[in-house]
Amino acid sequence: MSINDAVKQIVKRSFEAQQLTKAMYGTVTSAEPLEVSIEQRFIVPQEFLTVPEHLTPQELELEGRRIELRRGLSVGDKLILLRSEGGDTYVVLGRLAP
Repeated sequence: MSINDAVKQIVKRSFEAQQLTKAMYGTVTSAEPLEVSIEQRFIVPQEFLTVPEHLTPQELELEGRRIELRRGLSVGDKLILLRSEGGDTYVVLGRLAP
């Protein structure tokens, strides 16, 4: 291994140890309370997730009928998440197409 390769590996390990922002994939394992399994390695509870409004349920009552405008997250939904710097919170970016 050359000195150049060794330095590259040291820098790479250093960046990984800092846990910079990273896109990750997950699956909703519970809707109430919300829990997401990240890459089948660990479960993230609701208090560590930031969910944007477009992924929350919204209904409208019109002439005595309830109309679902937007469905919330459901068990089995596949998500893309952004792990924040430090790795303690996750922002749900969106739901992946089935």
